[in-house]
Amino acid sequence: MNEDLLKNLFKYLNKFMVLLWKLGLGRFLNLWPKVIGRFLVITHYGRKTGNKYLTPVNYSTVNGDIYCASGFGIQSDWYKNLVCHPEIEVWLTEGWWRAHAEDVSDHPDRLDIMREVLIGSGFAAPLFGIHPLTMDDDTLAQETKDYRLIRIKRISEKTGIDGPGEYVWFWQITTAFLIFLLLTKKRRK
Repeated sequence: MNEDLLKNLFKYLNKFMVLLWKLGLGRFLNLWPKVIGRFLVITHYGRKTGNKYLTPVNYSTVNGDIYCASGFGIQSDWYKNLVCHPEIEVWLTEGWWRAHAEDVSDHPDRLDIMREVLIGSGFAAPLFGIHPLTMDDDTLAQETKDYRLIRIKRISEKTGIDGPGEYVWFWQITTAFLIFLLLTKKRRK
């Protein structure tokens, strides 16, 4: 599949995934990690504008640290933003955190960690022709040579508005409205 087409597809898919997280459905996105993948959302800030951006990425946890990969290498805007502004926020199914991101592409265990991240990507890696469960080390290293490996260290837990579940009120209003409709329908009978 054409790489530009995939980038555009992921751009729209990412917006939908962020909406699901805001609706409180982050756990739902992570129910089937072997197929769909494991997702977190990174809140990062534009290197030129300072604007806030939300980007869902696949990840894996290795020895307590969170790792993700920039599959489009150094061209990814979110990667460039992390390099410029490494203080980020991360939304995980178990909470919302202030965190610090750093490029650890020269990590001595890079290949093993990268394999774990790609396994955590579910369908995404195979979509790009990378099969982390069956590729030998040399092939995987060659195929991911331009990928950047990022380690995310949690600093402190965060709470408040403007995070995961920000729109969870939608479900409460929808439920109340449906109950109202059911009750008014029963009264008419």
